Amino acid sequence: MASDLNSGLSKKTSVFGLKAWELMAMAVGLFIIIILVVLSICLTKRKKSRKINSSMLPFSHISSVSEEIKEIRVDQVSANNHVQNDSFVSLTDKFSDKESAKALIQEKNGDNLNNSHSGSFNHLEKEGLGSQSGDDSGSKTNSSYSPLSGLPEFSQLGWGHWFTLRDLELATNRFSRDNVIGEGGYGIVYRGQLINGNPVAVKKILNNVGQAEKEFRVEVEAIGHVRHKNLVRLLGYCIEGTHRLLVYEYVNNGNLEQWLHGAMQKHGYLTWDARMKILLGTAKGLAYLHEAIDPKVVHRDIKSSNILIDDDFNAKISDFGLAKLIGSGKSHITTRVMGTFGYVAPEYANSGLLNEKSDVYSFGVLLLEAITGRDPVDYGRPADEVNLVDWLKMMVGNKRSEEVVDPKLETRPSTSALKRVLLTSLRCVDPDAGKRPKMSQVVRMLESEEYPIPREDRRRRKSQAGIVETSDTEKSDNPESRSNERRNQRK
Repeated sequence: MASDLNSGLSKKTSVFGLKAWELMAMAVGLFIIIILVVLSICLTKRKKSRKINSSMLPFSHISSVSEEIKEIRVDQVSANNHVQNDSFVSLTDKFSDKESAKALIQEKNGDNLNNSHSGSFNHLEKEGLGSQSGDDSGSKTNSSYSPLSGLPEFSQLGWGHWFTLRDLELATNRFSRDNVIGEGGYGIVYRGQLINGNPVAVKKILNNVGQAEKEFRVEVEAIGHVRHKNLVRLLGYCIEGTHRLLVYEYVNNGNLEQWLHGAMQKHGYLTWDARMKILLGTAKGLAYLHEAIDPKVVHRDIKSSNILIDDDFNAKISDFGLAKLIGSGKSHITTRVMGTFGYVAPEYANSGLLNEKSDVYSFGVLLLEAITGRDPVDYGRPADEVNLVDWLKMMVGNKRSEEVVDPKLETRPSTSALKRVLLTSLRCVDPDAGKRPKMSQVVRMLESEEYPIPREDRRRRKSQAGIVETSDTEKSDNPESRSNERRNQRK
């Protein structure tokens, strides 16, 4: 048998007179070479595609956002929209006896925490939240801290990080339902943990007939390069196939809607000072978007569920999926209206006219919501109380402003503080957009210790005799006039 095999392999063939064993060896070698060449080509293409994706800004890849606008939606509160219990640190772990800021939360059952009075506990100002442009000059930050520290350098963008789908699958345990912390019309938000140990919020945008592409582009353009302590920080994104994901800093203390109406109330109730701190931070974030950058950013969906709250009860504006970038001094006309019912400015709802004053109106509604503890629209109330703005105007007109305060507040605000905030909110929800203040003016109103608030646009009127007179309203609103009158009376 062996001799027959040897003789068979040694026979010459018709292919160049080569022996059979030589021909077989050449065929095997050629087959191996072909496989190696194919493998090397595949690896080279894969490396090139990764390099292109990592250096690519999302809006160079995505088609322009069309002008088609989604209709007003009415958000429904569901259990899925509440942050889960294990995401939160207990209240007693956040605060200590050495803290000296104003009381922020009232315990639901009236028990004392940290030996503080009336069921309140104090607020500790923490350092080391990262340096951000647009922060208050007096705030203390640690510029060396970054949630992205320790991640591979080759995936870093100019302002953030490029994540692979596998990175985010590992961070969220393959997008487990147990990690869901929020759901909306355009996406699901998951809690995740990066390989460097830092927690993040991963927003997986649903592919709703191109809307995923639009929302992805808008959010990256609006806040990709923006840094402010009252805006939730976008850390990076992922583009793979049809997948569009955004990665944000993780803010783990719920949102304002949950503290006023939802799941967070089982932890306690926000005090007046806590509400004012959150609203002032929101106002500062909006002022930055409207007046400190160009093109300015109109958020278009300011509401209590989009105001996240961190451990120090600082506000962080989130969800820029409906935002619009508008050049300085310009407005935008839309064919259909986007926003949340109850917060939308009347001129925007009626005619599609959009500018920063639309956000001012929404912020005014937010102020009223925090003062009263009521939803902007509540069909469970009597007919004259369904619309929050109309009801509050009626109460103020009937000189019953003291009755609008949230009954859950154990310590009520002073009369002057209440009137100051009510006046600010009423100016924000003025039906005439031109009479609404800028957000920078709103910030000064909320920070003012005076009541009534000095109006910046007052002008003295000349009488027919040419004598400059001051109106009675201006006299009452001007602290200097009141003090001069008191001195004259003493004389």
